[in-house]
Amino acid sequence: MINHIQPVFSHHYLPFADTGYCSPIIADFLAARPPLRPFYAYTPVDPDFGRAIAEKSAQPLRRDLLAEALYQQYGKIEMKEEVRANIGLLQASNTFTVCTAHQPNIFTGYLYFVYKILQTIGLSRELQMKHPGHHFVPVYYMGSEDADLDELGSINLNGKKLTWNTAQTGAVGRMDTKGLEALIDQVADSIGYAPFAGELLEMLRKAYLGHSNVQEATLSLVNDLFGQYGLVVLIPDSPLFKQQLIPVMEEELWQQSSAGIVGRTIGKLAENYKVQANPREINLFYLKDDQRERIVRDGELWKILHTSLSFNGEQLKKELYEHPERFSPNVILRGILQETILPNVAFIGGGGEVAYWLELKDLFHHHKVPYPVILLRNSFLWIKQEQQQRLAKLGIGVEALFEDTELLVNRFVFERTNAALVLRDEYAAVEKLFNELEEKARSIDITLVASVNAERSRAVKSIGKLEHKFLRAEKRKFAWQTDQIRALKEQLFPAGSLQERKENFMPYYAEYGPAYFEHLLKALRPVTDQFCVIREC
Repeated sequence: MINHIQPVFSHHYLPFADTGYCSPIIADFLAARPPLRPFYAYTPVDPDFGRAIAEKSAQPLRRDLLAEALYQQYGKIEMKEEVRANIGLLQASNTFTVCTAHQPNIFTGYLYFVYKILQTIGLSRELQMKHPGHHFVPVYYMGSEDADLDELGSINLNGKKLTWNTAQTGAVGRMDTKGLEALIDQVADSIGYAPFAGELLEMLRKAYLGHSNVQEATLSLVNDLFGQYGLVVLIPDSPLFKQQLIPVMEEELWQQSSAGIVGRTIGKLAENYKVQANPREINLFYLKDDQRERIVRDGELWKILHTSLSFNGEQLKKELYEHPERFSPNVILRGILQETILPNVAFIGGGGEVAYWLELKDLFHHHKVPYPVILLRNSFLWIKQEQQQRLAKLGIGVEALFEDTELLVNRFVFERTNAALVLRDEYAAVEKLFNELEEKARSIDITLVASVNAERSRAVKSIGKLEHKFLRAEKRKFAWQTDQIRALKEQLFPAGSLQERKENFMPYYAEYGPAYFEHLLKALRPVTDQFCVIREC
């Protein structure tokens, strides 16, 4: 392979709560503020991992079934030795996991998919150093049973939306990969010129053209990208995993306890915060072939919505015990399954995921499942060399980038103009004049005061219009600078959002290769309340 010169990066950190992209519930979560503190077990910036390890150690776990299922899942791909070693370690009672979860979006979906996985790797390394008597394995828990193809079947690549056009329904992980070859060709057209594009496209073709369904393809791709770090991919769509959740699912089907428990928690949360996820009466789907439909109870029958299927109590119990894989938890019970089958001590999620985990602590307690350390995933702003050079030339610092675009433009002009664009003296003069007129009107006829104040209002508005025209005229003098500011803001915050919520990792990997992940690993902080800006020097 050709040797490529790797650039040098600098890292700048600022409080995530100060970026303007942090919801009130996440700001309070990071600050451990009192209204939210009862809803989670460990503080997110200084968690007691020792206590989390001790509590998890006391939980009965079927590590043998975990290893067996994982070996089965990896049977169709070439398992990296680091992964094989970690699956072996999972069978030991002193091994624990750090987990993140995400659906099998085509080509990994958004950038934050990569960030979450790298953070699990970084935290596993950090815990290994701090707790040398234990082993820690990073795990990507694949939400392969999600049926939202509208979300999972598209990516944005270099400003263009690529969509997988397929009529398939049901769990996305089970969908046939036919039709993705054309999409890979479009990816090649977009990034094919980059130094590491060939390597990346080979991985995509191997994954999506060499495997029959999306979850196997995603396993292959993630293994090729992160297997050398020992990352273990877990696909919960397995009878060996689902059978361990039978007691919880049986209670859910017959007693519907989750709705009441989570409902009470939500009632308390809603006093101060927006609720992320609401429980249903039964928080399970029925999953078979290309169907994933809700289960609802109607008297003595359990019906599968949008189908002709229904079960009486005896039939349903038989189905549950003989085919537990046909029952799929929704967002309320997904975490219970995850924490039942894994020796997990920490879960890393985005803002929305953290918000719904805050609804679940009492449900975990009810089912006697240890509630893990919940951590907010790292967020990054990646500034390329040419972008950094333009920012430096414009004299714009890191914190200023997070301001509203037009406020940033106005401040740029105000700081560099010689003209008096803010008409403070003029406003003061108008106020003084009309105060005097108001006194004179009052002495003549009190009814004239209203007329004076109406004229005052018109005069103030006129000065405001002039002030706006002065600023607009001055902006024209700085046209190329202000246009560059707007262009840079759109590049760095596409559609007014963070890069990670719009872009895909592939252009970065195609340019930097595996070193892209190494740069992120150096920059990330596994436990933090900081947002990281990475600048190419």
